[in-house]
Formats: sequence, structure tokens, C-alpha cells
Amino acid sequence: MKIRELFKNKTFRLVLIGAAALLLLLLVYFVFFRPSSPSAYEATEQERRLSVLLGEIDGVKSATVMITEQEGRPVSAVVIFKGEDGILLRTRLMEVAASALSLRTRDILVYPAGK
Repeated sequence: MKIRELFKNKTFRLVLIGAAALLLLLLVYFVFFRPSSPSAYEATEQERRLSVLLGEIDGVKSATVMITEQEGRPVSAVVIFKGEDGILLRTRLMEVAASALSLRTRDILVYPAGK
């Protein structure tokens, strides 16, 4: 059977169009709607331990920590927390993180998590 004769077959054309549409839908899904990984960033053991410690503070449901290091030593940290937001809680988080990392409180940034 020649290719021209195949394209004259209505069923073949419908199957071919359906397959092309399915491939297009899959392509659109993987380009625009593919579930992204939770985070490309992998937390270190020190960050995980500090997150657990900060999560124990009254008013904090959970905390995520990212520590910036230079030459193997912490130089700053960012704390994102879920829970009650207030200046007292932020200060507590900042002081605990600074103490645990041997940093100054001004080197710790504390933010509430987005909703």
C-alpha cells in the first residue's frame, strides 16, 4: 500500500491527527505544567538541625533556614517561619539562630512564610 493511499483512508487520518494532538498536549504539559521539584536547594545538616531547633520555639509551627558560608564558616543566615508573626517572636528566632551559629543578630534575617 502506498503512502498516498494511506492518507486517503479516513480512519488513518483521524488516528494520525489524534496521535499528533496527544503529542502536542504532552509537550505543552511538560513545558508549562510539569510539577516542579519542591526545591532545587538541598539543606545542609546544620540547616536542618537549626530548623528543628527553631521549630520548638513557642508560636513557630515550622522554620526553614539557609546559611551562607565563606571558607566553611557561617557568615549570615535567613530564617523563614510559619506561625504567629510578631516582633517578639522574630527577635527570639534571630537570637537563637545567632547564638547557634555564633553570629551577630544583624547577620540573621527573619521573615514570615507567605500564605
